[in-house]
Amino acid sequence: MEEQEPQTGLNITVLGAGSWGTALAHLLSEKGHSVTLWDRDTQLIDQIRSYHINTKYLPEVPLPANVSASSSIRDAVTPRTDWVVIAVASAGIRSVVDELRQHLPPAAAIISATKGLEGDTGFTMSEVINMLLHDVSYGGLVVLSGPNLALEVVRRVPTVAVSASDDIVLARRAQDLLTLRRSFRVYTHTDVKGVELGGALKNVLAIAAGISDGLGFGDNTKAALLTRGLMEMTQIGLAAGAKALTFLGLAGVGDLMATANSRLSRNYRVGVGIAQRKPLTHALRDVGQAAEGVPTSAAARLLARRHSVQTPLFDTLYEVLYHEKSPIVAVDELMGRPSKDEFVND
Repeated sequence: MEEQEPQTGLNITVLGAGSWGTALAHLLSEKGHSVTLWDRDTQLIDQIRSYHINTKYLPEVPLPANVSASSSIRDAVTPRTDWVVIAVASAGIRSVVDELRQHLPPAAAIISATKGLEGDTGFTMSEVINMLLHDVSYGGLVVLSGPNLALEVVRRVPTVAVSASDDIVLARRAQDLLTLRRSFRVYTHTDVKGVELGGALKNVLAIAAGISDGLGFGDNTKAALLTRGLMEMTQIGLAAGAKALTFLGLAGVGDLMATANSRLSRNYRVGVGIAQRKPLTHALRDVGQAAEGVPTSAAARLLARRHSVQTPLFDTLYEVLYHEKSPIVAVDELMGRPSKDEFVND
């Protein structure tokens, strides 16, 4: 493998000051880079400037001195910017990238760290970014995924991620950029589609896992739910051009294990709220941040129909989220489906 020169003292802009964007800014600053954290929420940015803590999303983690904050993309992305990390919610990706295109330096590379799909198109984040930047010269695109809960990353709990790109050299550059010795290890990948679909679709199953636990079902139920859900994830991925093995890796089953079993997971907590008979809007409000599994549920349904893939679990959760189907009724319907062979997709 070709050795990469260590990247030190770079200028990096992180777009999105939620918990994940803030965690990545913290990680990159620990590597000695100069980091600008951007968000449209001017009150949040002013608070970060004043106290050097994101009291809204990661209140227990002081930000290092080499992290600055801005609510202006013009000021945050300059001709000296080497990398741009996009960590905004999927619903905001188009407006943010459309503004970014006006200021992106030709040599700057992009890392997409948003784990979601567009609900009304089924597009992955890299597909949206590539469409919006098709006529812009820049340094290439990498996607970042894996079992990465933000609070554990900033606490330096040993964590592993994957950087994926069509350009393996660029994926390795991102690997070097993000790897923090003994706490954040990064593997490379070239199956961009699979890495993105795995990171997005597992959020839907994390909501289902939260519902299962919230209803008081046992480990048998949850194991079956996640295993069958992983099968449906893989079938969608294969139909969309991804590789099956990717869904057995960090961005697939790895991320699924973390997100579907942790109370730090926003999607899991949304599921628990729904099990407690809260309306979706109230469950989302209680979490206080974007839960990507909700729009991704709509995108998964769209993709399954586009590619003629049978996804009873994903379809059922869509009905629970968008049409207020009772979770108890949903489980009863799933358990009452006709018997079949395990690996027959119908």
